[in-house]
Amino acid sequence: MSSALPSVPSNLLDAVNQSLFLHINAAPSTSAGMIHLAQLIATAPLFLLPLAMLWLWCRGDAGRRSALLRALCVMAASLALAQTIGLLWPTPRPFALGLGHAWLAHAANASFPSDHMTLFAGAAISLLCDGIYLPGAAIALTGVLVGLARVYLGIHFPLDLLGGCAVAAIGNTLVWIAWNQWGGRCTAAAQELYRRWLAPLIRRGWIRA
Repeated sequence: MSSALPSVPSNLLDAVNQSLFLHINAAPSTSAGMIHLAQLIATAPLFLLPLAMLWLWCRGDAGRRSALLRALCVMAASLALAQTIGLLWPTPRPFALGLGHAWLAHAANASFPSDHMTLFAGAAISLLCDGIYLPGAAIALTGVLVGLARVYLGIHFPLDLLGGCAVAAIGNTLVWIAWNQWGGRCTAAAQELYRRWLAPLIRRGWIRA
């Protein structure tokens, strides 16, 4: 846990961002149980997301698999864009500014945009655009909870979450343009590898061909 006097906001947007952060950030009086729960929400879902997408692939038809593969490409493109923004315009995390209380150990790297939110938003936006509504909505809701938990724990600002959503929307647009030309070939190649590598499980009927 760390704390210090808040930095002075340089403009109105920073002032609103920091004010919202301080309203969400967990106080020193917060119970240990709440902190542990927030830490679980802030970290575990990112590891479950690829497993959930793999399960959807194994249970899906060709159309759903194409949507899942496109979502994966959107996530990769969006994350690359987010990392580039962080390198070119590094924004300090709250604890690096001496603002609020940090309840989760984290490197003092760029805060904006949130990589976690970028990945969840990228997957959700892509799936929703492809009409995969229930999984897309579930991933979107999970992403919101993860993002808020990370603000609550003092390692992100609220604006970082909005930035992740914006970057994901841009990534989705870029991939959509390329997908119209290359998506069918990519999906066919991925399905061929899947059927070859997991042929024993397919023959047993444990997963869909």
